[in-house]
Amino acid sequence: MIFIPNIRCKKYKDEKEKPQWAKKDIRDYNDADLERLYEQWEEDDEPLEEDELPEYKKPSPQINLADFDMSNPESILKASKKGKSLMAFVSLIGNPTRDETEQVTTLWQTALLNNHIIADRYLIDDNRAIFMFKDGAQAWDAKDYLITQEKLDHIMIENKPYYGPNSPNKHLGDVPPSAASASNRDEL
Repeated sequence: MIFIPNIRCKKYKDEKEKPQWAKKDIRDYNDADLERLYEQWEEDDEPLEEDELPEYKKPSPQINLADFDMSNPESILKASKKGKSLMAFVSLIGNPTRDETEQVTTLWQTALLNNHIIADRYLIDDNRAIFMFKDGAQAWDAKDYLITQEKLDHIMIENKPYYGPNSPNKHLGDVPPSAASASNRDEL
């Protein structure tokens, strides 16, 4: 028995029927032409399941504002970031070496993982790291753990700083660290 697949291709009988971009040599295609070619290739495919879609095409979960305490804006932010990627920037106190920062942030990442909070960690400076959360709602749970750590200066989530217990900037409250350092320079 011979199996012959049925392949459907959009074939133009006359050269005049082809759109302008299809008349070009394949080596002269730009990004827009390749995107049109890809869309034409994909148009007869079955749609992907919702969990297989790329993140930017997944529908956002519906948020019922009646379920939230309006006096706590963090609960609304947490719900709005559910299922979306989110980055949190973490700074350590003092001037640790890159190895010390690696050790401390690895320890924090392991503690978060033990609590079922999944985060990827990337060092960006000798005393700074990024924690990347696939589920953004977990960032606030991680924040609750990290602000209890003695070596934490601050963690930034959605441009809002949260200070550690020994942070020299703790008295600044909601002032972002970059603005605080600018005001300290002005005082000098």
